[in-house]
Amino acid sequence: MDKERFSEADYLRFGERLTEQLAELRELLDRPGFGDGVTTVGAELELFLIDERGRPLPRNAEVLDKLGDDRLVVELGRYNVEANLTPLPLAGRPFTALASEMQELFKAVDGAIDGGGALPIGILPTLGTGDFTHAAISDEARYRAMGRGMRRLRLEPFIVQIDELELEVEDIILEAANTSWQVHLRTPASDFARLYNAAQLAIGPVLAASGNSPLFLGRQLWEETRIALFEEASDDRDVERRFRRDGRVTFGSDWVRSGAFELFERYVRDYEPVIPALSDEGELPELRLHLGTIWQWNRPVYDPADGGHLRIEFRALPAGPTCADMAANTAFLIGLTLALAERDLTELPFGDAYQNFYRAAMRGLQAKLTWEGQEVLASDLVLSLLPEAKAALLRAGVDPADADLDVIAQRVRLGRTGAVWQRETLAELGGDSEALVRRYHENALTGLPVHMWR
Repeated sequence: MDKERFSEADYLRFGERLTEQLAELRELLDRPGFGDGVTTVGAELELFLIDERGRPLPRNAEVLDKLGDDRLVVELGRYNVEANLTPLPLAGRPFTALASEMQELFKAVDGAIDGGGALPIGILPTLGTGDFTHAAISDEARYRAMGRGMRRLRLEPFIVQIDELELEVEDIILEAANTSWQVHLRTPASDFARLYNAAQLAIGPVLAASGNSPLFLGRQLWEETRIALFEEASDDRDVERRFRRDGRVTFGSDWVRSGAFELFERYVRDYEPVIPALSDEGELPELRLHLGTIWQWNRPVYDPADGGHLRIEFRALPAGPTCADMAANTAFLIGLTLALAERDLTELPFGDAYQNFYRAAMRGLQAKLTWEGQEVLASDLVLSLLPEAKAALLRAGVDPADADLDVIAQRVRLGRTGAVWQRETLAELGGDSEALVRRYHENALTGLPVHMWR
C-alpha cells in the first residue's frame, strides 16, 4: 500500500464497499462445502532487534535487506520484525516443523546483526520512553496511514494505566512494545462457532502457563503485561465512542452463536474504518483490510486462497522464550481447543472465560481460574487439562511424539515460565535490565525450553 492520506470521500466510498462485500461474504460462507479441506496450522513470530548492550536496535529495514528472505517483514516499530511461517497439515508432526522453521529464521535474523541480535520476548525489558517517539515507527506507508486513521477516530491522547504505571501518548507507537506468537488454525465454516468458543475458553489456562511479559519501563507488572498494554495503546474509544462495549483490541463479550459471519458483521457495524484504501485487486479487498484492523485476541480470518476458507487466529500468546516453548504452547492451545470443541459451551457463563483470560494475564500460574463452576489454581488446572489436550491431538492425527506436552508439564511443575525466569533473574542481577536481556539472549539461542534455563 502506497497511499497514506485519505479524504472524507475515501472513507465514505470505503464504507459503501464494506457493506457490499459483507453481503458477498455471507453468500460465500453459505455455499455448501465452503472452506472444506485439510486442517492446517500456521504461525507468525514477532522478534525484537537488540544491540550489543541489550537495548532496542531500530534497524529492521537494513536487516531484512541484508537477508532477502520473503518470509520476513518489518513490523510497526523499527526494532521489530515478523517471520511468517509455512502453513502445515495438523496431522503428522506440525509442531516439530514449526519449531525448526522458526529456529532457522530466528538464527538468521540474529546472525545478521553485528554485535547484537534478535530476541523472542513478549516485551523487551530495556525499552524506555525514548523508544516510543514518532521516529521509531517503521518507514512504511501503511503504518503512517494507520497512525493517522487512529488519530482521526480518537481525538484524545491514548491513555495507558496498568497497576501503578500511567502513560499518555499521542500515537500508536506503544503497540510496538509487544511482540507475540500468533497461531492460525484452518477451520471449516460449519465447525467455526464451536471451535471459536472453545478457543475462547482454552486461552485462559494456556496463557497462564505461557507468560513472558512481566517487565515494562522499569516496572514489574502483569505476567502478561502485553494484554493490557496492547488493549489500552490501541483503544479508539474516545468521548464520542463510549457506547461501544469493546475496544479495538478485545477478548469479546459473548459466545458465538451461529458462525463466523456473526463476528464479521459486528466488525463492520461497530468499528469505523482506519485505513480506507480502495482497491480493485483480489477478492473482497476492502473488507479484508478492515477486518485486519480489529485485533480481537482470538480473531476470525477470511482468506480467499484455496477457493476461500476460514481460520481462527490466536493472538494472545507472547513471543518466546524459545522455539521449543512456543511449539509446546501451540500444541497445548490447539489440543485443548479441539477437546473443548466437542461440547456445547454456550450454556456456560461467558464471564468465566472472560475473567480467566485476564486473571491469567495478571497472575500467570498463581491465578485463580473458574473451571466447571469451581475455582482452581491455574497451575493445578493446567496439569489436569494436559491429558485431555493430548488425546484430542492424537484423534486429529498428530504424531504421538508431537502430541507429547511434557514441556508444558515440566514448566508448570517447576513454576518456571518466562515471566518467572525474568523476575528471578532480574533480582539476581540487582535490577540490571541490560544484563537480563543479554542473559536471556544467550539462553534463547540454545533452544532449550525456559524451565531448563539456569
